[in-house]
Amino acid sequence: MSGMMRSRRPVPGTEVTCGLAPVIGDDPAVLVLGSSPSVMSLEKGEYYGNPRNHFWQIMERIAGVPADEPYAERIASLKRRRIALWDVLATCERHASCDQSIRNPRANDIAGLLEDHPTIVCIALNGKVGATRWMRQLLPGVMNRTDIRIVSLPSSSPANARLSLEEKAAAWARIMTCIEEEK
Repeated sequence: MSGMMRSRRPVPGTEVTCGLAPVIGDDPAVLVLGSSPSVMSLEKGEYYGNPRNHFWQIMERIAGVPADEPYAERIASLKRRRIALWDVLATCERHASCDQSIRNPRANDIAGLLEDHPTIVCIALNGKVGATRWMRQLLPGVMNRTDIRIVSLPSSSPANARLSLEEKAAAWARIMTCIEEEK
């Protein structure tokens, strides 16, 4: 059996998940990449749809996007502030919303998105276990680009209880520096 590839079968309790379409305005400067949407985000059809996820509270603190606005208004605010959203993974198998259980990942066409949007000067990776790991593993060409600043940020996930909201927001403020430097 050496030399033959064995197909991976889904582990009981895992589901194949498909991601959300990118959220991107006309002239984005920063592309925030998560690993893959949570179950709750997929059910809602919204990025960072779990109310316990700190993402929207972080955006309120660093970019002035009111976390309590309706989703469509938050997205419009992000676009005005030149912040785009997507995920590294197009599809994967995983148990619930746990990034550590991801199997059989398939990457989104991040390189193509960057070609289509040359105004992006910074990629912000949401989480070292999630987005950063999958970018390194699946998209090393994007990770090695010298024309785009790539920052690995603490996960906004509720599973990342090691840091407070204030500590996460302080780290995430780096993306606003990218936007200011690009002007």
